[in-house]
Amino acid sequence: MTEKIHGYKCFNGDLTNRFGQKFEVGKTYHVDGEIIFGNDGNGLHMCKHLEDTLRYFDAIDGEIAICEVTGFGNLAEGEDKYNDFYDMYACEYLTTDKLLTREEIIAYGLNLYEERAKRFISLIRLTPEEIALFKEKYKNNMVVLEYIAYYQEGDKEIFNRRRKL
Repeated sequence: MTEKIHGYKCFNGDLTNRFGQKFEVGKTYHVDGEIIFGNDGNGLHMCKHLEDTLRYFDAIDGEIAICEVTGFGNLAEGEDKYNDFYDMYACEYLTTDKLLTREEIIAYGLNLYEERAKRFISLIRLTPEEIALFKEKYKNNMVVLEYIAYYQEGDKEIFNRRRKL
């Protein structure tokens, strides 16, 4: 597939990818060869949804950076139906358009529907202030509140208590 895709890419806090390659905001990167999505594939990987990038880095205990990116040239789409991850791509070319601030990342998370909010909450460490924002935003959504309790507040019995009701 050849087109332009806008999305997100997660990095280590120093803007290196999982393989140690250093990226800079505003630059375009290129890979040669057949573009194939996956761990053993070939290409510059990105996701259409920010929360999906978090599955590739330790955003619970590690320092991460997330950029808005544009992928183009030859693209290969990937999906993980079992874990409900879609709209992931390997790209021939990738431009790192903008480094997101923590505030922009959290604002993004606060505007997700339930399934995507659950994924976001389960994959990133929130501060107490950010937890309060999520609790207020999703105060009428018991499922998201349970995810906050489990993943952010350490209540490992929350789902067991619901089953007993």
